[in-house]
Amino acid sequence: MSIILIVTMAGVLFVGCGQKQEKLNSLEAVKKSGKLTVGLDDSYPPMEFRDANNKLVGFDVDLGDAVGKKLGVKTEYTSTDFNGILLALGSSKFNVIISAMSITETRKKSIGFSDSYVMGGQVAAIKQGNTKIKNLADLKGKVVACQLGSTGDTAATAMKGLKEVKKYDKITEAFQELSTGRVDAVIMDAQVGGYYVSKKPGMYQVLKEKISEEPIGIGFKKQDKELQAAVQKALNELKADGTLSKLSQKWFGFDAYKK
Repeated sequence: MSIILIVTMAGVLFVGCGQKQEKLNSLEAVKKSGKLTVGLDDSYPPMEFRDANNKLVGFDVDLGDAVGKKLGVKTEYTSTDFNGILLALGSSKFNVIISAMSITETRKKSIGFSDSYVMGGQVAAIKQGNTKIKNLADLKGKVVACQLGSTGDTAATAMKGLKEVKKYDKITEAFQELSTGRVDAVIMDAQVGGYYVSKKPGMYQVLKEKISEEPIGIGFKKQDKELQAAVQKALNELKADGTLSKLSQKWFGFDAYKK
């Protein structure tokens, strides 16, 4: 019986050691699976959205594909409402967030960030020909829309003198409300405002004043240091080799990286 007990315990210890050796860090786990999983909100053109064929496209999608290629893996995307995207990352529904996420001190308390890969900022879009709103001060007493949980939400909520702030799950819903006259303006990232102006000529215009300047980065779980370092290295290379400039010209109509 003693011999049997000793052999059994040795077997358990051996298995336990084997399991410990199999524990992979965040980068190793991604490479072993052969895929980088990305969380995003698929209704934020031109950063990420569905085209006429329901295909996921946009700047962040091309960026995610390019990062995955640098890591030697495929990139897979999970669509998530932006308002719950941090919780989804924390529960490991995906490896990273690439979804026009502004780097803020509040968010940095719960997740890690790459360096900024593009400079964003909040702006206000109005209907073309609205002569009552010429600058941000003219929004006093007006109804504005924004995306729930975004920094546009934060910026709109902080604005003084507004009649009402209406918050929507998707920025597309906010622009729909603007087009029908239910709101007077939409607060969102500058790239998004520029996209809507270019795609709907004569329908919208963006006020020249910026509400804020905001760096945009890739989000990680705080413990995923190895993956964060590898993705940062990929971003640095994509910027150096001109890939980010090409994507910027493709989706924004200008080179956001030209000094």
